[in-house]
Amino acid sequence: MTEPRGNRFRDCWAGELRRADAGRTVRLAGWVHRRRDHGGVVFCDLRDRSGIVQLVFRPEEAPDVHEAARRLRAEDVITVRGSVVERTPETVNPDLATGEIEVVVEQLERLAASETPPFPIDEPRQLGEETRLRYRFLDLRRDAMREALLLRDRVYREIRDQLAEDGFVEVETPLLTRSTPEGARDFLVPARLRPGTFYALPQSPQLFKQLLMIAGYERYFQIARCFRDEDLRADRQPEFTQLDIEMSFVDEDDVIELCDRLIARLLALGGIEVQLPIERVRYDDLLLRYGSDRADRRIGREIHDLSDVFRSSGFRVFAETLAKGGCVRGFACSGEFPRRRFDELTERARELGAAGLVWGQVEEGGTWRSPVAKFLTAEEMRTAVEKLGARVGDALLLVADAPARAAAVLGTLRVEAAPVEPQGHDVYWVVDFPMFEWNEEEQRLDPLHHPFTAPTGDLAGDPTSWRSRAYDLVVDGWELGGGSIRISDYDLQLRVLAALGIDQREAHEKFGFLLEALRYGAPPHGGIAFGLDRLVALLAGRDSIRDVIAFPKSASGADPLTGAPAPVSPRQLEELGIRLAPGVAAADERFAVRERRC
Repeated sequence: MTEPRGNRFRDCWAGELRRADAGRTVRLAGWVHRRRDHGGVVFCDLRDRSGIVQLVFRPEEAPDVHEAARRLRAEDVITVRGSVVERTPETVNPDLATGEIEVVVEQLERLAASETPPFPIDEPRQLGEETRLRYRFLDLRRDAMREALLLRDRVYREIRDQLAEDGFVEVETPLLTRSTPEGARDFLVPARLRPGTFYALPQSPQLFKQLLMIAGYERYFQIARCFRDEDLRADRQPEFTQLDIEMSFVDEDDVIELCDRLIARLLALGGIEVQLPIERVRYDDLLLRYGSDRADRRIGREIHDLSDVFRSSGFRVFAETLAKGGCVRGFACSGEFPRRRFDELTERARELGAAGLVWGQVEEGGTWRSPVAKFLTAEEMRTAVEKLGARVGDALLLVADAPARAAAVLGTLRVEAAPVEPQGHDVYWVVDFPMFEWNEEEQRLDPLHHPFTAPTGDLAGDPTSWRSRAYDLVVDGWELGGGSIRISDYDLQLRVLAALGIDQREAHEKFGFLLEALRYGAPPHGGIAFGLDRLVALLAGRDSIRDVIAFPKSASGADPLTGAPAPVSPRQLEELGIRLAPGVAAADERFAVRERRC
């Protein structure tokens, strides 16, 4: 860290003092992390953003200062002046970066007193999420949170340094924009000056960054705040941060090559080494082998297609599924599998949409211990065992269903079937995606990425056969980034929107500004967005992105610290021309009382 400019509070960082500083007089400021009174000498750990150093208060050297130190409490804010001295060998603390030295204090000023915190800052312990977020200003003082946010700062600086070297311009795009269909619900903001109309908070800067390419800026990036009104989980928040990149006069290889260098630089901050170029894997191959386009391949347990093995099987479930154009797929898994575990996995397969699960355990000679063994020939069982690479005692889990459903079910079961501790790291690009996927509920095509992704293939033919010029980056089973080469042709953009059921009139209503811009000389362009919350969580070894965000929302989408979301006053609703629907809870009566008093 850069040495702070000296003032009356501090002239150096506490956590950066080392043995070489012995003999130096320093002024420090921070929080009382812990105090220990040994009857004579008082020891106090001082904490600031850089770390912790031990302070020593001796009664014979500064009696008044020593007496004041005895009255200090945890989390009091203080400033001190003192001399850095080496510790004796037997008192060195190897757990502290500053453990070879201590500061003998000559002057002490308490700048602010602290009440007793609701939980100890200096003890690593499990705290409930509600408590942590309610007192986030205290939770952020804990080492784990401080380390995460400082790591996040380093990530941002590395990004800016790398992209500046590569000729990028940092541009901010609007947070109040028009609602456009991008795959998730928008957060809407009523416009007071135009009653009945609404802004939307951006799900991404997608359209604006394309406009910047059309405007001639050629290389853009932004560390952008984005908003999606969707259900939360460990890797999702209603507001999140992404690195947004767009480039002109490029194809897929250009974007991926730039990102290879950037990602290798960022992953190195977490000690993850990446060999360049990063591997590229086709979407269809991933689905077939792992059942997911963001699989953690370290788990192993590859899925194999066994349709040919059971093509002539006398087992009715297999025969009927294959006759309807379905498939039989499965994988082998080592571990403890009592009958109860097979029953649990069968129920889980049904929850995921499968009609059921065929299971077996490999016995000597390649036969199975299974409820369906009597319907299978010994040759079928042995061939399946060989194809799955199974050994005696391994469990076999098979699904007979439509290919997409079989992939999805087996992709989940291969992760959940038995615990495994992955070793090393798995980094790869997913390429050659389908352009669209079928939405069974709405009976329509949906874009697998977004409707501005450039298609490839026979563009005069059936849109369901098109592939896309898209690419996703997956690290240890987390999708860290996704992007594509964009559509830069007006007519092609209309055709893609038409394939999604959006006619020309509706297209101009929703995307008129982009469509108009495409008619004024749009260069070939493409880009990508990386989820920075996920990236920092991965680098910090955290399971939830909430642990690397300063002020996140809880799993329910609430903010226990501020009480958001909260009702607003009737006066505010009236100014916006909004009336709550019958049955919707009205604003709390306290607002009306407060307004009358004002």
